[in-house]
Amino acid sequence: MKNTKLEKEFKLKRERLNIMNKSSKRGILLATIVLFSISLILIPSNAHAEEINVESVGLGKTTIMTLTNIGTDDVQTFRIWLSQNTNFESFKTEKGWVGEKTPQGVIIFTSSEPIKNNESVKFGIKTDKSSPIINWKGLDESDSVIDTGVTTTSIIKLVNQNPEIKNDQNIPNSGEILSESTFKIIPSKPNSGSTIRVTGDQFGASQVFDFYINNEKIGNFETDENGFFITTMKIPNVQTNERVDFKIKDKKGLEKVVSLRLGNFENRSLETENVKITIEGIENTIYRGDILEVYGTAVPGSAVTITIIDPQKITTNTRTAEVDNTGKWALSNPINVAFDAPFGKYSVTVSDGKNQILKYWNIETNKVILINPTKQMFEAGELIKFEGTALPNTSIELVLENSLGEELVSDIIDINDDGIIQFEYQTVENDDKEGTWTLIATQGENKEFSYVGYDEVPIIPTNLSFDKSNYKSAENAKISFIGKPSDKLKMIIITPSGGLQGEEIQIQLKADGRGEYKLDLRGYSSGIYTAVVQKGNTQSTETFSVGLLMGSGTIDAKITQSEYQTGERILLLGKTNPNVLLTAILVDPSGKEIKKVDVPSNNVGMFTEERLRIPSTAQTGLWKINVSSGSNLDVIEFNVFSKITEGMTVTVTEEIAVGGIIKIEVIASHKTSISMEILDPSGNSANSALSCNTTKEFFCETFWSVPVDALPGTYTIKVKDSISSDETSFEVVPN
Repeated sequence: MKNTKLEKEFKLKRERLNIMNKSSKRGILLATIVLFSISLILIPSNAHAEEINVESVGLGKTTIMTLTNIGTDDVQTFRIWLSQNTNFESFKTEKGWVGEKTPQGVIIFTSSEPIKNNESVKFGIKTDKSSPIINWKGLDESDSVIDTGVTTTSIIKLVNQNPEIKNDQNIPNSGEILSESTFKIIPSKPNSGSTIRVTGDQFGASQVFDFYINNEKIGNFETDENGFFITTMKIPNVQTNERVDFKIKDKKGLEKVVSLRLGNFENRSLETENVKITIEGIENTIYRGDILEVYGTAVPGSAVTITIIDPQKITTNTRTAEVDNTGKWALSNPINVAFDAPFGKYSVTVSDGKNQILKYWNIETNKVILINPTKQMFEAGELIKFEGTALPNTSIELVLENSLGEELVSDIIDINDDGIIQFEYQTVENDDKEGTWTLIATQGENKEFSYVGYDEVPIIPTNLSFDKSNYKSAENAKISFIGKPSDKLKMIIITPSGGLQGEEIQIQLKADGRGEYKLDLRGYSSGIYTAVVQKGNTQSTETFSVGLLMGSGTIDAKITQSEYQTGERILLLGKTNPNVLLTAILVDPSGKEIKKVDVPSNNVGMFTEERLRIPSTAQTGLWKINVSSGSNLDVIEFNVFSKITEGMTVTVTEEIAVGGIIKIEVIASHKTSISMEILDPSGNSANSALSCNTTKEFFCETFWSVPVDALPGTYTIKVKDSISSDETSFEVVPN
């Protein structure tokens, strides 16, 4: 019995242990599933393999960045920006690359020859603090992001120039010269007796190496923890015209050699030693969009650095050039003055490391219209302001469009003797679309674009314009483009019937963001065409006509209203003969021509025109539009009255029955958000919150349902925004 009892207890414990083991296994499995799920959550959805490798090494406030493309996409653009409280002072690029510093503190390096797989490029920057943390972004030719990252700057150990060489100097045995070790001499055409800069990479890390000219040891240096070094050496006064070998040796006797020809020390004349640094190719006054071919003189065989500083004392461009054996130098690529470059006084410094020359010049405008926002970006709900100048005593049309190309507001303004322009638009939070907005200013034949950011930093969109609206079939249409510097655009032409005319056209913008194309119109039939320019997912369009003639026959023109308020747009419609060109002229009561536009008819004789607008300061009275083509004329007359110039006005029906619905209309002097309150005969609030946002015509309406238990009597409605208010009354009568 006792054994049987023990057997039962043993069996029971074993069963319990099995249950615990199963439970433990289930717990482990559950924990594994949970951890795997967490790992899936923590892995970013946009994670990708490393495409670009960026390393930074620094000495003091100078940093050298090395970009290596380890991916499959070519790197066309490289952007860098610093962490907070650190600023760029200057930068340098390799030959073939151009750098530009934006007002936001971003340096954009671009090249016509992209960096392909396993290729590298170096950039030099100088900052106001040592060891900067640098953010970077690499982009392809379509401005799509390839890779982004942050790099910290490792410190190069300071190497003394030609340090004292000791026979018992201890060179670590682990230091070695590798097959991939490289170094170069700057300048590439040194003179005997001169000081050179030596830089190299991929040597043994943190080791000391010897530097030789032929078999003469002239110095040594130490690499950093990455095997990189940069140092200077003094070349002895070697009297030879033969090539000499610059050598780097390790303790094992391995060496790397660069062979160069030295300039002859003995034969260099005193005149050559005293060659002055000069700079040519920059006039005292230049304009936006100018292309500067910069050249000059300096000591033969040396190298010069050209640095340009803008009116805010910010370095905007740094280039290097080698001086030939006759003492002449020239930049390999011209300097393109950006179309948005700040106006004012600039300076350029040319230095060979010992001597330098300083030259000043001014960037001025050669434009008739000059208008810009008072700041680059406005927050949601802010009042956007533009200021500038234009031709005095002449009207100007201003049209503000949002990022979708939709018109927000426009006006025709008469410019006074001083030529000053001021233009404003009140934004409405949660109503207006954020993005880059465009102000289009037109005065006679002159048209300019100005960009402003609404609730985000603006980018430069692409715009195009034709030199005229109608062409003969044997002419070339001159098309001008403005966009982001060095952008590549695609253009197609849409025929009057909606088909595609010819092949897709490639447009390359210059470094100043401008471009031009002459469109051959041979083979184009008469009609209205549309040019469409595409960049990524955005596009711009412009219409033009070919082969339209004056002399339309009967013109039947109409407008959609019999009277207009000042500042209101006019829609002109009509019918005439197919494919003819008409002229529409808006005339005020005094007989003054306000605006003149060419209007083409389509292939069935219909025409529409929306570019006519009553100025906000227009004279009230009887206005007219003269629509003509050759000897044919049609005249439309209509009345213009003044709209509210300040504050707001609320209107309602005078009487409404209990249980009815009353319409409330408000006209304001600007775009705004309006709140409303209705008071009953006792002065108590009779409604829950009512509000409305005005349209671009500054109008809004809403409705209030009179409660079935409302007391009859006189009710008051009060409306207001942040700066204005109004009120009116109405009667509620029994049903």
